[in-house]
Amino acid sequence: MPIDAAKALAAEPRTGEITWNHKDVQLYHLGIGAGVPATDPDELRYTLESRLHVLPSFATVAGAGSPGVIGGLSMPGIEVDLAHVLHGGQSIELHRSIPAESKAVATARIAAVYDKGKAAILVMRTEVADDEGPLWTNDAQIFVRGEGGFGGERGPSTRLDPPTGDPSREVERHVREDQALLYRLSGDWNPLHADPEFAKRAGFDRPILHGLCTYGITLKAVVDTLLGGDVARVRSYSTRFAGVVFPGETLRIRMWQQDGRVQGTVTAVERDDAPVLADTIVEHA
Repeated sequence: MPIDAAKALAAEPRTGEITWNHKDVQLYHLGIGAGVPATDPDELRYTLESRLHVLPSFATVAGAGSPGVIGGLSMPGIEVDLAHVLHGGQSIELHRSIPAESKAVATARIAAVYDKGKAAILVMRTEVADDEGPLWTNDAQIFVRGEGGFGGERGPSTRLDPPTGDPSREVERHVREDQALLYRLSGDWNPLHADPEFAKRAGFDRPILHGLCTYGITLKAVVDTLLGGDVARVRSYSTRFAGVVFPGETLRIRMWQQDGRVQGTVTAVERDDAPVLADTIVEHA
């Protein structure tokens, strides 16, 4: 069978050295739409090396995304068709602020395999540390269509009660036509986001935006509007990918400020607010 849960969970973690520098950080920030307006002092914190701070969602691509989602799909016990794979959710726990340049060790493993009946969910956990200690823990929930039904544990529900009342803030962010092409230069080379023929084989009429690009766009909006632009205040960030985004669309990001956290939702404006991100939580200092 394509997924052998016992073998995947028992496999030795993969450990490798990753490096990044200010150019990687700047490219990532541009890939999630930073730099507009180009001379805005608040945007220069994302684009100018002399003022650079690092948005915590950069952790999903640090080291060119390796070990990443695509690499995790080649772990022992895992053999799936990329056309059947969707990114179901993502969470990051920050242990301290991410430096603009570093060399670190990333340790990746399959932390869980869940049986959802018609699909399987793989939880890929990557822990990253440098010479000063732990930096972050990254969990990717990968949804694999057609690979469930193997009798495994169903797993916990991550659904949250929807927020009530009017949002504390609501902003819109336009996604450029070439956003996915720019974002994939940070290391996610899945052809689903660039190749029209591959996208059609996966069931889409055209390439879709990376879920992690929307993830970064959303965190930047929260930091810039509710956290005073201070990336160091972010402690953790999690979301569930509820729908797709097509390059050229507009994201509507609604944020509810709560005690020590922000709950958010993201929808696609042009498709009658079709859900994009749900169960989104930013915990902060």
